[in-house]
Amino acid sequence: MANLSVRNLDSKAYKQLRILAAKHGISMEEEARRIIYQAVLAPERISQIFTENFGSKNGVDLILSDRRKPHEPMDFNE
Repeated sequence: MANLSVRNLDSKAYKQLRILAAKHGISMEEEARRIIYQAVLAPERISQIFTENFGSKNGVDLILSDRRKPHEPMDFNE
């Protein structure tokens, strides 16, 4: 397992992380780990989420249209 240190985190973000961790009943380290996982391991296509949760494995037949192209994730670097 790799380790990561976060420096120069402002006090407002630190406080919010502490509040979220307390609300979820976990450590701040675990809360940060979950946030990072969610951010970097999110599927590129929203259809993947629906297929995994509502697909044929779960008793739902999804008909995905070939006419629509996949959505493009928003670029916040502009």
